[in-house]
Amino acid sequence: MENLIDNALWGLQRGDLLSMHFASGCGCMERERIEIDQEGDTFASQVERQNSSVPTVIVIGGGISGLAAARILHDASFKVVLLESRDRLGGRIHTDYSFGYPVDLGASWLHGVCNENPLAPLIRGLGLKLYRTSGDNSVLYDHDLESYTLFDKEGHKVPQQMVIEVGDTFKRILEETEKVRDEHTDDMSVLQAIWIVLDKHPELRQEGLANEVLQWYICRMEAWFAADADMISLKSWDQEQVLSGGHGLMVQGYDPVIKTLAKDIDIRLNHRVTKISNGPNKVMVTVEDGTGFVADAAIITVPLGILKANLIHFEPKLPQWKVDAISDLGFGCENKIALQFDSVFWPDLELLGIVAPTSYACGYFLNLHKATGHPVLVYMAAGRFAYDLEKLSDESAAKFVMLQLKKMFPDAKDPVQYLVTRWGTDPNSLGCYSYDLVGKPEDSYERLRTPLGNLFFGGEAVSMEDHQGSVHGAYSAGIMAAENCQRHLLERLGYFDNLQLVPSRGAIHDATFPLQISRM
Repeated sequence: MENLIDNALWGLQRGDLLSMHFASGCGCMERERIEIDQEGDTFASQVERQNSSVPTVIVIGGGISGLAAARILHDASFKVVLLESRDRLGGRIHTDYSFGYPVDLGASWLHGVCNENPLAPLIRGLGLKLYRTSGDNSVLYDHDLESYTLFDKEGHKVPQQMVIEVGDTFKRILEETEKVRDEHTDDMSVLQAIWIVLDKHPELRQEGLANEVLQWYICRMEAWFAADADMISLKSWDQEQVLSGGHGLMVQGYDPVIKTLAKDIDIRLNHRVTKISNGPNKVMVTVEDGTGFVADAAIITVPLGILKANLIHFEPKLPQWKVDAISDLGFGCENKIALQFDSVFWPDLELLGIVAPTSYACGYFLNLHKATGHPVLVYMAAGRFAYDLEKLSDESAAKFVMLQLKKMFPDAKDPVQYLVTRWGTDPNSLGCYSYDLVGKPEDSYERLRTPLGNLFFGGEAVSMEDHQGSVHGAYSAGIMAAENCQRHLLERLGYFDNLQLVPSRGAIHDATFPLQISRM
């Protein structure tokens, strides 16, 4: 594993010239931990006591974005400390091993299985396998139409021909919503646009079981955004630039990627940041127990949900344009209930869907056995339904899911183990990933990612090229924040005239090893 990590990191090395420059005179690059004087010691006097021969940066948040930023700066010989509120790394990536093998309870897919994906070098270098669940043109986004079976609430199979026909109708409805968008100056929700289309084109309306199938398609669309269709912006919902290659499940989970990025980084777990003081030349970051860390700059990669809840106090206060950017974006929720069985009793399909009269009541199971060989089904719920599931105990949530499963398969045995996520109320995230709210100004993401003095912003919500909500988007955002921070500090500290930044994406398309892709 060590050799694989070293090989993967080799393809990500950044800032070699910086490393050469700072190698002499910085010793072991020992990091100074600064305690806050409770009797009134000032920020200025704290700064006076910190002496550093190299640029110093605090990275806030140990998800993939924060780790990517820390990796870039560490490899450029900056002094970096990463503060993470959880007792683990990964953030909204969480590979759990309770079943005896990896199961991703957070992010599971690589969206865009291609060499152009910025995560491709790492995945290739580690020899990780991907199970492709769709091509580029799937109406279900991360699953092809032929990869699933739908059931009604009584457990009867829905005729596949009906599923295909309603799927074609759903595509037509979405195409018609583009005309609605062109006809209306003001933004509206995707759901409102769908109703307008159905009023104009009664031939597209569905009745009975066919309508339940249509609701299931809407449910899958809501799962893509982790939000209900009445919250999603019609103006923006289809503007994402999805990478080519379809979508692939990480068969071994995302954990190896997290471990690789974290290698040799100074990481402080259980360090919940409560305050960030941004001075003219230094930043002081305070954690929950009152301990302070001082550096030349800070990179903030906490989830948008944390910023929306104002759980970090900023001094000086964030400007109104930044506050508005945080408020203007949505932050959705999707939860998983992973069920481990002692044997497989379900068909060899990727997805088992449940149709219903409303999208809220629809649902689906992801069949991990097809991708990984392990007897695990993962029930997934998004939007308001995901929040409502969090009101149940773990046992009650598992029982609720099993009631639905036993309607499909009356002989189904109870699971031997189960895992239940609660991303919406998790104090470290308060949700899953960002989406475009109705009425979102066009420059919201740009304002969110704009630096403030010595503060730089990462995380999936600030991803360039409309890759919000994806792992590779979060990763790229961390690299972007690190590059901007690096350039800012080198210019400010007078090193930039003598050094050139090494491009962080120089070897991004090196395809020495092919991506390992399967489709059983």
